[in-house]
Amino acid sequence: MTDDAYLFLADDPADTLGVPPAATEPLACMDTSAVRAWLDAQGVSATSPRLRVVPPEDTTAIPAEAERLPVPLSEEELSRLRHRTAPETLAAVETALLAYRDCAHGRDELLARAVAAGVAPHRIAELTGEDPAVVRAAAVG
Repeated sequence: MTDDAYLFLADDPADTLGVPPAATEPLACMDTSAVRAWLDAQGVSATSPRLRVVPPEDTTAIPAEAERLPVPLSEEELSRLRHRTAPETLAAVETALLAYRDCAHGRDELLARAVAAGVAPHRIAELTGEDPAVVRAAAVG
């Protein structure tokens, strides 16, 4: 494995390996003379649908015959790239976890408010999916 990300040219624009550099927001390396010279030598533009970038851990998946160029990325750029190359399910799970954190933040207060409003504990458990013991604890506490 290398420490550099790689730009490479995919034979098929529908190839799912890597992402187009434009999809990761601006990458500083795209403005370097080395990258511009490499793109010129390949006869492609920075917006070519064949142009892809992969994080260091995915460079071994680049086809052996593909034209490639190592490019250093900042930690922020690598993070954006990894997020874009991660399976959609991973991104969806991370989004759900963030939403859960936001929802669960006031959980105890919400349960106490529901009990104080007169909602039966078994009904609160049904509506929230909380364990009935947790709801009962909120009713007493």
